[in-house]
Amino acid sequence: MTRIIIPLFIVAASAGCSNLADRFGIERAQPETASVSAEAAAPAPTAAPIAASGSSAEALDTTTAAEREAATRAPTSAGSVLGTTVVSLGSAAEPGLWLKTPLVKSEQPGRVTNPATGKSAAVTLIPLEGPSTAGSRMSLPALRLIGASLTDLTTVEVSAEG
Repeated sequence: MTRIIIPLFIVAASAGCSNLADRFGIERAQPETASVSAEAAAPAPTAAPIAASGSSAEALDTTTAAEREAATRAPTSAGSVLGTTVVSLGSAAEPGLWLKTPLVKSEQPGRVTNPATGKSAAVTLIPLEGPSTAGSRMSLPALRLIGASLTDLTTVEVSAEG
């Protein structure tokens, strides 16, 4: 019984020792083919930090005051209602006023209205794969114009213009 316990105790006691070979004077074999370690050969990818000027929604909104004013101008004619959809924030890196939605099959001008605030904005409607009941993605500037939260899901009314 002691023949089993003593070796197990030695193995367990030295299991956490990373320099076990040094303790017992055993030389570690170095691989001959690897002259550069993997860490040195391929540095870990790093994310580019967001500049202080680009950390707020206002700073990321690249639309001009004229574009925002034109988008919020009342429509000249009533467009055809396409339906309602739940929107979330799309890519903040994509500029412009747009809505990617499965409610359209081709890119076209449209309007989104936030029933909670009554605000609306003219946007470019871009087709998105999926059933018509699926959610949609809206640009950061468009969400700001209709008074929607950037972090919540908002139900909007979508209509085609023209």
